[in-house]
Amino acid sequence: MSANVGFERWVVLLAGGIGSRFWPASTPARPKQFLPLASDRPLIVETYERACALASASNVLIVAGEHLSPHLQRDLPGLQPDQLLLEPQAKGTAPALAWAASEILARAQNPDRTVMISLHSDHVIRPLNRFLATLELAIRGAGDLNRLLTVGIRPSRPETGYGYIEAGAELRPGIFEVSRFVEKPDRATAEGYVAAGFVWNSGMFLWRPQVLLSELAARTPELADELASLQAGDTARFFGAVPTLTIDHGLMERSPNIAVVRADFEWDDVGAWAALLRVRDLDDHGNLLVDAAHAVDCRDCLLWAEDGPVVAFGLEDIVVVRASGVTFVSTRERAVDLKNLLAQLPDDLRSGGS
Repeated sequence: MSANVGFERWVVLLAGGIGSRFWPASTPARPKQFLPLASDRPLIVETYERACALASASNVLIVAGEHLSPHLQRDLPGLQPDQLLLEPQAKGTAPALAWAASEILARAQNPDRTVMISLHSDHVIRPLNRFLATLELAIRGAGDLNRLLTVGIRPSRPETGYGYIEAGAELRPGIFEVSRFVEKPDRATAEGYVAAGFVWNSGMFLWRPQVLLSELAARTPELADELASLQAGDTARFFGAVPTLTIDHGLMERSPNIAVVRADFEWDDVGAWAALLRVRDLDDHGNLLVDAAHAVDCRDCLLWAEDGPVVAFGLEDIVVVRASGVTFVSTRERAVDLKNLLAQLPDDLRSGGS
């Protein structure tokens, strides 16, 4: 931890979710964050290393379902038991972050000078030095400004799968008021947002934990009445009483006390199979070949062969995944619709085959 900043840092990694858009490699038993999607190492490992560059390793907490504990302990062997916040029930990011904030206030050496950083465990972020520089700016802002901070990404394309943020007045160099959050737009609207200087909502947040809890109490009635259960240490009651709710819908889109820092690093949430073609090394024909994959006369294809050889011949813009006893084949364009496919498959196939 950098002493000159003057704030005690805690990092919370959100490691829930099943990553259904990466089926059949990602299943409820082995979600996306435990897959080597961006490199030969699991996403959770790379995220944890970034977190440890921001704060002491003992100040990194991971929120996940209890069924994921074996994966976390395998991939992060230095993790201590008290770093795992295992949810009694999966209720979304708003309850998860409220619980984490309450835990941090109880554990921090100096709660009044503490900043909480929330990161997703399945993002690709490069390079590390530029990520750290952006986060240092955001940490100081979150500590001084008494606001909820989000990290905005400069768009590289008119993406329709992300939310956007319109920045307002500059509060201090590099940190701006948030004028509004806007939901995932259509293509024409996204092009307009990019032209107007909007940024993508990365889902990375920074705040003082007591500011988060105060804002939730004031603006999120779905959780407000149950926050006392967290203060009393009754986590099971809290999760049993609150609805499923994201922090974006439950708070960030409601609060007027939001600021955004514009990121100076490359970011991708690798939301679907085709996204790997943006973040991995490709062959001379634009193909991504993983494990026992072979391509002849193919262009712009993704072949993922962790469960036996995959051979493709004369194809273009195709995704082929062999994993968990299942072979999945799609066009790159349709591969993003995996949730619709899975809804129509038998239970045994959705869970990864036989």
